[in-house]
Amino acid sequence: MRLFAAVLPPEDVAEELAARLDGLKQLPGAGSLRWTGRPGWHFTLAFYGEVDDDVVPELSARLERAAGRTEAFSLGLRRGGQFGRGRALWIGADGDMAALRLLAERAEAAGRKAGVDMGEHRRYKAHLTVARSRSEVDVRPYVTALAGFEGRRWTVGELALVRSSLPRSGVPGEQPRYEVVGRWGFGAAG
Repeated sequence: MRLFAAVLPPEDVAEELAARLDGLKQLPGAGSLRWTGRPGWHFTLAFYGEVDDDVVPELSARLERAAGRTEAFSLGLRRGGQFGRGRALWIGADGDMAALRLLAERAEAAGRKAGVDMGEHRRYKAHLTVARSRSEVDVRPYVTALAGFEGRRWTVGELALVRSSLPRSGVPGEQPRYEVVGRWGFGAAG
């Protein structure tokens, strides 16, 4: 199964973001972007890719230990940015970024120790993707509109293991499906 570790925003934070994005979707050219929906809003900590079923228990155990060594921390949504010349529009994070980076490192290490091929280590960049495009799009108006955005902070208290299923129907605009397959509270294990 295709898996990643993530921090998921609570429902009230997602509602606040949805309201902000509704305004962005009214800007000229918004139809050329594929806007992600609430089920896809997350801060990926470590992407594992296709993981054999027999590796999942070990990965889960290691993520549980990583969560157990983590203290709750404050996080919020803030501003926007882009990757790949408009191929991805994202919302950034604000809060205890050192704790978020440490959690990402622990999630990556959990994958490596469980035998998942993690590829080359890259510096963690916290972002929540809100729109994508198959071609280059000028998203500067959206990034500018998000410059003053600062969402409500929440206390992050758990780590999630998420399964993603890519669209198969070929229907334009179809979104990946996401399913949380494991959740571990912080400070719950030694």
